[in-house]
Amino acid sequence: MSSEHPFTTRVRYGDTDCMGVAYYANYLYWFEVGRTEFCRAHGKSYADWEEAGIFLPVVEARCRYKHPARYEDEITIYTRVGEVKASSVVFEYRIERTSDGKPLASGWTRHAFVDGSGKLLKGDNPMRRWIAELGA
Repeated sequence: MSSEHPFTTRVRYGDTDCMGVAYYANYLYWFEVGRTEFCRAHGKSYADWEEAGIFLPVVEARCRYKHPARYEDEITIYTRVGEVKASSVVFEYRIERTSDGKPLASGWTRHAFVDGSGKLLKGDNPMRRWIAELGA
């Protein structure tokens, strides 16, 4: 398993419902933020891969909610590479409230490696090799 990459952000007013609690779908958005920042921190942005014709659509996702994030909470998203297969990769996440480390959510997303037309890339490709090295 790779080491986790932390990224800290704040729950905005627009992220919450009328009770000031973060809307459940935002956790999947925060997973995306964590994944994007993980890749950027390791030297490759999503834009780099898309320019090379390699895309990573989400094909499966799971989120377990533990405690609510609230308006103005500073949260830290921890992201790491999980399982890497011939045509897919799993990113794993956990989200904590930064001030006290309280676990808010955890989960994962599975991504297929595809080309610009959406055709599955099976086996070796530059992004798969790069991600597999990060996950080692």
